[in-house]
Amino acid sequence: MTVLLEMKERLKLIYSKCEVFLIPIVKFLLAFITFNTLNDRMGYMAQLDNMSIVLIAALACSFLPLGAVVLLGAVFSLMHMYALSMEVALVGLCLYLIMYLLFFRFSPKDSLVVVLTPLLCALKIPYVVPIAVGLLCAPSSAVSVGCGVAVYYLLQMVTESAPNIRTMGDEEILDKIRLLVEGFLGNKAMLVIIAAFAITVVTVYLLRRLSVDYAWTIAMIAGVMVNVVILLVGDLYYDINLSVGSVLLGALLAIVVAKVIEFFRFCVDYSRTERVQFEDDEYYYYVKAVPKMAVPMSTRTVKKINSQRSREPMGNTRPSGGGRQQAGRDTADDRSAPGRGGRPSGRNVVVERAPGGNSRAGRTASGGSRNTAQGRKDGRRGVTVRNGADLPDQYDEEWP
Repeated sequence: MTVLLEMKERLKLIYSKCEVFLIPIVKFLLAFITFNTLNDRMGYMAQLDNMSIVLIAALACSFLPLGAVVLLGAVFSLMHMYALSMEVALVGLCLYLIMYLLFFRFSPKDSLVVVLTPLLCALKIPYVVPIAVGLLCAPSSAVSVGCGVAVYYLLQMVTESAPNIRTMGDEEILDKIRLLVEGFLGNKAMLVIIAAFAITVVTVYLLRRLSVDYAWTIAMIAGVMVNVVILLVGDLYYDINLSVGSVLLGALLAIVVAKVIEFFRFCVDYSRTERVQFEDDEYYYYVKAVPKMAVPMSTRTVKKINSQRSREPMGNTRPSGGGRQQAGRDTADDRSAPGRGGRPSGRNVVVERAPGGNSRAGRTASGGSRNTAQGRKDGRRGVTVRNGADLPDQYDEEWP
């Protein structure tokens, strides 16, 4: 679990850094898939069934709000309908206006749901939609799901009715309109699926808002069961020819997708639940606090350590002129260090500045065998050698 939580944190970090580029890319891919699917399923207007047009429209949607994908998708489908028949385009425009008014009134921010629902219906995995929408959105989003399902069945009806419409003459305008309207409103499968998805969205939303433990898991399982039961009952009552196998597989896929959504959106640790009770002048408060699961990302810290080189012996040192830095080594007037090469030397050096720029330094030799002194009073440094309390005398040593 720790590995998954670290992966989640890394993905969130990557998204926060690359959000400016990722969102346009996702919009472009979504618009490209939507327009290509419309051209493949309908394709009545040859001018639109062109890769250049699709790429230009998808590129424009990547810089526009997500509602632009819905608008251009409706324009693409209406132009294909117009290429088939003007009456079909008129019926499609009226239905789009009704759905737009419902969508704009109840859930104007659910453009992604309106786009994804017909796409997933075309891919035969629509049962993921109501579970995911119930976990992430409000109950009013059931209207967006219903509009998406209606769009899918409208396009399917136009595709299935295209051969009959082409055989009708131009004078049979009312017959074409009656065929389309009756075919759309009399589609029992569409009505059953809209009802099942709407009830599922509301059920999942109400259950995942409860304060019980594992509310999201309970909500997704209950939502899947409600959805499957309504679809099977509708299949038995209206004979809509649903595949029981596809419904069950879609339910399992919906649970898997819902668990992934829960991991990224609502990952909590119920074992550390805390209940707090307090009051003020007017109310008593009973608070249940459930902590989120989070782990700090492991980071590597690289430290550079510049080790100071051991100084050369006193006999081989050169005049430094008051101080010089060579290849990471600082050479000062005292030319001393607590130890050479990492070994204790037992020598303590004390530098004392004398007036006139001269300095007096006391040095204690570790061996204490012999102390040499050469006096020269020509302005050079004066060195005082002190061996603890043994050598209190002062010597003037000439530094080579």
